[in-house]
Amino acid sequence: MIIASNVSKNYGRLKALDNISVTCVKGECIALIGPNGCGKTTLIKSILGMVVCDSGFITFNGNNIRHNWKYRAHIGYMPQIGRYPENMTIGQVLDMMKDIRGTKNEVPDEELVEQFELNKLLKKRMGALSGGTRQKVSAALAFLFNPDVLILDEPTAGLDPVSSEILKAKIINEKNKGKLVLITSHILSELDDLISQVIYMQEGKLCFHKNIINLQDETGEVKLSKAIAQVMMKN
Repeated sequence: MIIASNVSKNYGRLKALDNISVTCVKGECIALIGPNGCGKTTLIKSILGMVVCDSGFITFNGNNIRHNWKYRAHIGYMPQIGRYPENMTIGQVLDMMKDIRGTKNEVPDEELVEQFELNKLLKKRMGALSGGTRQKVSAALAFLFNPDVLILDEPTAGLDPVSSEILKAKIINEKNKGKLVLITSHILSELDDLISQVIYMQEGKLCFHKNIINLQDETGEVKLSKAIAQVMMKN
């Protein structure tokens, strides 16, 4: 579904992406992880078309994304920090996004709106929300239009334990429907029950892209954090 082929991106002397090639297909929940500054965000922004790579290319369903921006309608994106007009209410933000996407006549997926009880806070202004509630709004928006691909950047950051479990259950459910899910997180324990593959990056380079079962078999470790530590120590 999403293929990055020899993608590189420089910011001056900094090589944010160094000849990255990965293939991400439907029905997988893939962890995109690595230390700060490893290139995760640049790769995500490249997939979203927010960053144009210097060399290489990215395809979505076989089409080069540089020549067809409409592919973005098939992606639900949850940023690490959601920024919204402070004077708008939650209800207005939801309605605005429905207008922008042109899906007023379609039935939106409002499961998270209900499970997070955002439907009880529709008149509350964004500027008055806690960080956790903003995160819930971002999550609800990512799933709202029933996208084929979900890109979730630190999705559980700031969520209380109950809300975190609600979101994780939703992610698993969407993956089981055959959707592609890409997740970044620094809390690797949050990913243990979710992911089927791991992409690990460091200093703009792809260190490995492995199936989680193969990674566990190779290292003898069940927990993701310990398995990755073993691989990196060997390398």
